[in-house]
Formats: sequence, C-alpha cells, structure tokens
Amino acid sequence: MISYKRPDGTSVEAYLIEPANPTNAPGVVVIQEWWGLDDEIKNVANRLAKAGYRALVPDLYRGKLALEANEAEHLMNDLNFGDAASQDIRGAVQYLKETGSTKVAVTGFCMGGALTVLSAGLVPECDATVVWYGYPPLEYVDAQAIKKPMLAHWALHDEFFSITGVDQLEEKLKAAGVTYDFQRYDTKHAFANPKSDSRGLPPLQYNAAAAELAWERTMTFLKNTLGN
Repeated sequence: MISYKRPDGTSVEAYLIEPANPTNAPGVVVIQEWWGLDDEIKNVANRLAKAGYRALVPDLYRGKLALEANEAEHLMNDLNFGDAASQDIRGAVQYLKETGSTKVAVTGFCMGGALTVLSAGLVPECDATVVWYGYPPLEYVDAQAIKKPMLAHWALHDEFFSITGVDQLEEKLKAAGVTYDFQRYDTKHAFANPKSDSRGLPPLQYNAAAAELAWERTMTFLKNTLGN
C-alpha cells in the first residue's frame, strides 16, 4: 500500500503493484467493484502488472470492505461519485504520471465501471478508459469532455445496468464524436469476476469464456492506446 495526494491535497491510500520492468512503463488506475478494495480487485491489478503495466488501485472506501450485498450498497451509496472521479481517481492518474508513466488508463468494474465513465470526462490527464459493465446516470456524463478512446464491455442480461442504458450511452458518445468501442456479451452482470458465483446473488454470474475474450480485447486496446 502507498499513499498519494488528490488535487485538493488530501491523502489517499492505494494498492500499487509494479511490473518486472517498471522504467517508463505505462500505468493503469483500477477502480473497485462495490465490495471495496478486496483480493479480487488486487488480482486484476496483479494481472495488469504481469502484462507490463504499473497498476494502482485507490481505496475509495478508506479501508472499509463489504462482504454482503446490503453492506456494499450502503458503502456505494455513501460514496460521492463526482468527488471520487475528480479527486481520488484524478490524483491516482497524476501520481502514476509523476512517478514515471508517460501514459495512463483508467479501468473499473461494476461501480468502478460507472466511475470510469465519469473519469473519462473529469480526468483530463487520462489517456484511455476500459469500462466493465457499469455506467452512471446518463445526465452526469459530459460526452463532449471525453477526448480519449474508450473500450467498454457490457452484459446483455445485466439486471443492474440495463442494456437499454448502454444503447443510450452509446448514442450520447456517438453524437459527441467520441472514439469508443462497445462490446456486448451474452452474459449476466460481473461476468469477469471469478467470485461472482459464490456471492449467492442470481443476477451475478461468472463466464470464463466471455471474461477471457474481454481481457484479450482489453490487452490489445491498452497496447494500442498506451504502448507497452
């Protein structure tokens, strides 16, 4: 765990994992699901580090973790999304750039996906975004402010983030001339999280084939946008 400064000067704790050769390596800020900074989101960061990226996961819940869905919902509802994107996430991107990464992307899952969409417009230092099955209320998305490419993975049978909303978000981005690639999968919410099936929530389901395909597309996108 390390500590970095938000633009307003407040400190944030974060999980940082460096690749084997960190010199000039591009960076990726990884945003948690609504559970918090748990082992699964750390595993995502570790996977990115093995692929050659400096991965940083801000602790948006300030040390709190949720084990049950009602706890997660409570923590998520207490989070100020605008502040998290414009301060916590922007500060994380700035930290990676200040410590050696020329280019930095933001990626996030579920709640973190929604925050990634917000960050695309609120973090000017961000060079690319990868969204995993999550979007904020569309009235908060300033598509005109999104200047860098976005890759997004969506579940067609998502009970938390409807595919209708995805279609509306796509129209918004298209109208603003954003460079984006929306990929839709015949899956349920959280299809890339191997722990989804153990949560006891029917709307969640891990899908290994879809997850692997989404990761292949993600790695290609990151290589093309950040270099590695």
